[in-house]
Formats: sequence, C-alpha cells, structure tokens
Amino acid sequence: MSRPLLLLHKLLVAFAFLLLVAGCTTAAPPESVLAVPAQPQKYAAIVVDASTGKTLFEVNSTAQRYPASLTKMMTLYMLFEALESGRVSKETQIPVSDHAASQPPTKLRFRRGETIDVDSAIRAMVVKSANDVAVAVGEYLGGGSEDQFAAMMTAKARQLGMASTSFRNACGLPDDGQVTSARDMAVLGIALEHRFPQHFHYFSESDFMFRGRLVRGHNDMLGRVRGVDGIKTGYIRASGYNIVTSYNADGRHLIVVVMGAQSARQRNDHVEALIQRSLAPTVADAQTRLMYAGQQPASPLPGVPAPGTTAPSSSLPGLAASDLPSPDLASPSSPLLPAQ
Repeated sequence: MSRPLLLLHKLLVAFAFLLLVAGCTTAAPPESVLAVPAQPQKYAAIVVDASTGKTLFEVNSTAQRYPASLTKMMTLYMLFEALESGRVSKETQIPVSDHAASQPPTKLRFRRGETIDVDSAIRAMVVKSANDVAVAVGEYLGGGSEDQFAAMMTAKARQLGMASTSFRNACGLPDDGQVTSARDMAVLGIALEHRFPQHFHYFSESDFMFRGRLVRGHNDMLGRVRGVDGIKTGYIRASGYNIVTSYNADGRHLIVVVMGAQSARQRNDHVEALIQRSLAPTVADAQTRLMYAGQQPASPLPGVPAPGTTAPSSSLPGLAASDLPSPDLASPSSPLLPAQ
C-alpha cells in the first residue's frame, strides 16, 4: 500500500474510533442555575414530597438557623394538642400577663389582665404572628412560665425527630439559644398537617376579624400560587426572611422551607421557583448550580476557595465551619419520613 493510501487508512480508522467512543459516552446530566435571594451563611432550604417523605431538593438543610416566628408553629402544635386532650376548648379565655403584653411587635397590643379566647389566639398567631398572644399561650400551657413552656416545646421537638431544634421562647423573638434547621421545620410542617388535619385550615387564612376590626396577615404566598394552602412566615434580623409553605394540588403535596432570604418578596419568588422546579421532572432531575445574592454568574461555586486561598471558617457567630454551605451542587438526599 502506498504511503498516501496508508495515511488515509489510518485517518479513517482514527475517525471511526472517535465516533464509536462518542456514541458510547453517556451525556453529562443537564445543569440548571437557581438564583438564591440570600447570603450563603444564612440560606437553607428543603423541598419534601409530603406524601412519600422523599426529599426533592435541599441545601444546608441540617445547618442550624434561627427560626424567628416559625417558632409559633410549635406553639400552635402544643395548643392543638391541648385542644385534642380537652385541656382547653376554643372558648377558653387565656389571660395576658405583664410579660406577654410587653413583647415587641408584631402584636395585638393587649394590656395586662385582658384575655383572648383560644380560637382567636390561634388566628392571631397564624395570621398576625402576634408575639403577645404567643407568649400568653405559652405561659398558660406552661403553668405560668414561658421558660417551662419552652422546655416542653423542645421536648416535643425531640419526640418529633427535630434533632437540631431548641426553643427558648414561645414567639420566636431573638435568642442565641433558639435554633432550628430547615429539615426540622419541614418535619414540623408535615407533623402539623398529619396530626391535626381538622385544624390545618387556620394556616390558609390571610385575615380575620378581632374586636370589630380586620386583621391582615403576612403570608403573601396565599392566593399567589394555586395549590398553596399555608403555613407560616418568620423574620428577625439574625435569621432573614423565613417561610414554611404547603403546596397541595393535582395529586402533588409538597412542603417547602426557605430560610435566610433578604426580603419577603425575594423569598416568595424563590419558593415559587422551587415549587415549579419540583413539579417539573426534567428540571428536578437536573443538577442545580446555586447563584447566591451578589454572586456573579461567572464566579466559582459557592464555598469553593479560589486557587491559593482557604475557605473562611464562619461568618455567623456561634456557627461552626461545618454549618457553612457545602460547595456541592444542590441535590436530593435521604427520605424524610412523615413525622408522627
């Protein structure tokens, strides 16, 4: 065989080999970019299929975060238990102490010695996130002591499997020892709906009448996305804007937790994006690259130090380096079984 023909033969063989390798190589999974309206040190999120317990999405879901008014979900859980046991009825009058009345807003501005019935107290905590009412309920159920009630809340959290949660008050106002995780809040959200379906309708209310005036709520997800039927928002400066959202429509039931957003509007946009992502199988199966607030699209993955540098130890007082966001892509994890 002449030299030119030999060279052509070798080129054809090489080309055929490349085609064979390309045909046998599995294509890389698609990658999507998800904008995160929070700094990485505050952000945490999880999406759970409430019917199966399967985790569909999670980032920093077990890292400790401040619950803010998501705390009232546990206060309500304890109050629903008291209703179920017959310890209180919806007509029971709960007294307001000096301590309860002195809580900072948001509140209904009770004075010492006034009372509120249990039915109105539930609505005040769900809709208005009233701190004075939450503390009054905590004192009533805690035998006159909010500290005792907080210990009862923490014990209930352990019973439900909320391993990262400790409560110090009934309302969620700032306390360095009052911590939780996105995963724990998902456990609590599922537990509220599974244990007390007869009371879950309260979480879908966006306003209520009290003493002749209309009290409006904070949860703008209600009415914004078809299928959203609750449950609770929260904010303190240390936590950022938090929310636990229940979506229940077209045979799908999701619990979505977002913590640490920079504004309520951005938080709500993010929840809607997570719902849409979880309902679209082709998107849910894709790897998700997170783009945090202030991060440029071309920058490295969050948490990955630039060449020649080291990762920061921590940016939140009291949080270990292990609580910082993982540099990995967002991904599902082990199933989260419905809490009993």
